[in-house]
Amino acid sequence: MTMSTVLISAIIPTLNAEATLERTLLCLNGSKLIAEIIVADGGSTDRSRSLAENFGAKVCFCEQGRGRQLADGAARANQDWLLFLHADTVLEPGWEQQALSFIAHTPEDYALVFHLRLDDKNLFARLLERLVALRVHVFGLAYGDQGLLIPKKFYTELGGYRPLPLMEDVDLMRRIGRRRLSMLNAAAITSAERYRRGGYIRRPLRNLFTLMLYFCGVSPEKLEKFYR
Repeated sequence: MTMSTVLISAIIPTLNAEATLERTLLCLNGSKLIAEIIVADGGSTDRSRSLAENFGAKVCFCEQGRGRQLADGAARANQDWLLFLHADTVLEPGWEQQALSFIAHTPEDYALVFHLRLDDKNLFARLLERLVALRVHVFGLAYGDQGLLIPKKFYTELGGYRPLPLMEDVDLMRRIGRRRLSMLNAAAITSAERYRRGGYIRRPLRNLFTLMLYFCGVSPEKLEKFYR
């Protein structure tokens, strides 16, 4: 399989993301696999939209909420593969070869995520990365900051992202299932600012508690109020 036979629509949800968005757009702009970049903006008041337009991205205006923005962006995608990426994440060089190699030997009802890497030299960051890899391997549970590469047909059959205020990534991962999810040997390098601000112990514990509440049946609407 050659690069010319696989084309990807990249979807990026934004909300006042000008501080990190340019790096994300740069990592995609030079890729021969990326046929279009769709920025689904939830009402930014900074330069996010103008930055995206300057890079030639298609900007769509959405009701705020990551799940809704991702769904709206995907609905506008024209390619057979979709890449969902957060606006504070970049893919490491060489990810295209890794993706192509896997796509060539992967069923159509399969999804791919990237190894999480945080842009922090803190030892706790390395530990967290290992724990995330273990979580994906054992439970098939990847969060949105690891990116998601998925055939559009499979995404549509699953029902796509739901307009949830929180846990939209977990909701989709549960429908994909562990046996239909693999992790590429390429990293999604994500901003560690939320961990530097919230703590490498306190924030993961809060995330775990929120996840437990979700699995116990607490609605994403109630969880969103707790989480924020």
